Amino acid sequence: MAALTVPVLRTKAPLLRNRAAAKLLLLALITAVLLPLLHGHSWPHHLTVSLTRPLTDASDWIIDNRDTHPLFLYFFGYVSNAVVLSVRAVYVALLAIGWPGVTALGALVAWRVAGPRLAAGTAAAFLACGALGMWEPTMQTFALMVVAVLVSVLLGAALGLAGGLSARLDRALRPVLDTMQVLPAFAYLLPVVLVFGIGVPAAVLATVVYAAPPMARLTALGLRGADPEVLEAVESLGATRRQRLLTVRVPLARRELLLGLNQTIMMALSMAVIASVIGAGGLGDRVYQALSTVDVGQALAAGIPIVLLAVVLDRVTGAAGATRDEGPRTIGRPYVLAVTAAAALAARLLGALDWPNGWTVRIAAPVDHAVDWMTSHLYSGVPVVGGTADWAAHFTTWVLDPVRDGLQWLPWWSVLLVVAALAWLIGTWRTALTAVLAMAAIGVLGVWEPSLDTLSQVLAAVAVTLVLGFATGIAAARSDRVERALRPVLDVCQTMPQFVYLIPVVALFGVGRAPAVAAAVVYALPAVVRITAQGLRQVDPAALESARSLGATGRQQLWQVQLPLARRALLLAVNQGVVLVLAVVIIGGLVGGGALGYDVAFGLAQGDLATGLVAGAAIVCLGLALDRVTQPTGRRPRKGA
Repeated sequence: MAALTVPVLRTKAPLLRNRAAAKLLLLALITAVLLPLLHGHSWPHHLTVSLTRPLTDASDWIIDNRDTHPLFLYFFGYVSNAVVLSVRAVYVALLAIGWPGVTALGALVAWRVAGPRLAAGTAAAFLACGALGMWEPTMQTFALMVVAVLVSVLLGAALGLAGGLSARLDRALRPVLDTMQVLPAFAYLLPVVLVFGIGVPAAVLATVVYAAPPMARLTALGLRGADPEVLEAVESLGATRRQRLLTVRVPLARRELLLGLNQTIMMALSMAVIASVIGAGGLGDRVYQALSTVDVGQALAAGIPIVLLAVVLDRVTGAAGATRDEGPRTIGRPYVLAVTAAAALAARLLGALDWPNGWTVRIAAPVDHAVDWMTSHLYSGVPVVGGTADWAAHFTTWVLDPVRDGLQWLPWWSVLLVVAALAWLIGTWRTALTAVLAMAAIGVLGVWEPSLDTLSQVLAAVAVTLVLGFATGIAAARSDRVERALRPVLDVCQTMPQFVYLIPVVALFGVGRAPAVAAAVVYALPAVVRITAQGLRQVDPAALESARSLGATGRQQLWQVQLPLARRALLLAVNQGVVLVLAVVIIGGLVGGGALGYDVAFGLAQGDLATGLVAGAAIVCLGLALDRVTQPTGRRPRKGA
């Protein structure tokens, strides 16, 4: 008997010593115990909670008391007035110095930060905004963005300071920042409008909610990443906590702080069109109005200045982050102010503050002709390959429908089981519990079926994004020429408002879930390409040199050295691809994507707070579950290991 049992123990021991196998075995055992208690295919109705009544009551209370309650009169009212006065002051200042003063100021600031090449590019960008006939809307958007970015930076820096100095506060703030970043803007536009009404205050505050998290995250990262030896040396000299913060932590976190400013600016500009839905005005309103009449040319004419502003501000803040404080400056601050004042004064004396009408270039007509040609020649009837309509139909039939039907066919408890297994395999039991609770919350909210529909679209879009993004990122990492050629293309894709390329996408692919996936891929692809390329370029050159000395080919170096060593960057690329695809779920709902995206947009359009917020909360839960499934959690090493 003993002779029979020993071999069995020896064969099972390696299985139990395998961490992944042990986790799956334990999860299977738990499932076997709970299986008799689990029944039903769709989410059980008795496990749902309806939030329609409380949210409707809250909406009615806000509407009834908005003009009389002290909270609105003496707090929200003052906040609204402060925002309006700030935006108006910046706008009036920009108009006062005119287009020559604004162009000179931008060019000289770029020159001071990075030299004459960026200065020339900045001047050309501002002049292009005027040449497109969009100078005044550009200044309106610029004024609103200045105030929104300033508030976002102050709020984000304060939250980041708290998280950077306290590990407990950092853990408490993390889910708050996740919610602010993942919750679709359309979901919280309605509550903001209920409180502040249609106009600039609501647009600025909605932008702040979306743009503040990057500043908070990077501020906390920079403060917590200060060299402990430097801090210990300063503390040994008798410096107080405040002195250590101001003289050591903040200077050492300069790069992270400027990167946070850069990301805050990018995200604020990406809200320009969405904020126009609630009265932001400026370029976003021009884009929105043009697309409401399906005028792609006019929408592009207003979208290009948004891209130019984003590219200029990205280059200037990026160069500021790479410039050392002790390094030489090409020009000084007094010179910048003096030249700007001289340009503004000369423009005022000559009566040339406004952009001359004769210097405007109309691009709407040729762009509309190009779109018409693409629709006529590419939509259908293309020999051999078929038209874009055929591609969309095949993608829907062969990919989207099977994935959606497969997810909805699975029993609800098996979906939770799969999520738990995936999250636990790459993380800890806390990671798995968080992912399962997030998915369960979707069922409790009563939106299980549409959430699985949205999940199918997200999975398909992420898969396409990762295939294209990894391939393009590898090419950019292995060739400087490819990287330089791709950089402006990625800038345009990342900063162009989604509404601008939505109409060409619909014109080429029709209305449905396929164009929604295409729009998500265009929006998420640049981040995946950039992170992949950067991760591969940061691989230790010594490892590559060692592989080459052993006779490894370029392909072997890629698969056996670069990709394994860049694993963290690749996982971050997957995570960002998921987050950015989810961010376009609402836009996809407007072009036939349906599911949660349509529910959020419908809630905003109809003033239905319950429908919009519940669908938005489900998207947040979906994003949280996917984040836990795609991001490994480090484990503490065992004693004696």
